[in-house]
Amino acid sequence: MSKPPARHGEPVGRARSGMIGRHFPRTGTEPATAQSSLGLRLLLASIFVPVFTAATVLFGVWAANSDHSDSPGLGPLIGIAVVCGILALLAATDLVVILRRLRRERGTRSATP
Repeated sequence: MSKPPARHGEPVGRARSGMIGRHFPRTGTEPATAQSSLGLRLLLASIFVPVFTAATVLFGVWAANSDHSDSPGLGPLIGIAVVCGILALLAATDLVVILRRLRRERGTRSATP
């Protein structure tokens, strides 16, 4: 028999930490002691959010201060600024997802019982 789902506020194991969770029993091909990559993802996301944000600002200011005759031109600078902005948003979204999963696994207590 399977275990009942954890109540709100109780820690959730790594096998059930995903959005959907594990639906199938182990087949024996995956390691029993596999580690999650949440720690590495947390480190990378916390590094790249400020890096891509700073790059977005830098290329945006550079594009605002450039003329059409400058090299690189206005178009490529705006394009790079947009790409850096999108990457900053993706890294920030990943950071929020990671923090939610870690909080759920650790079973933080809510203020209400």
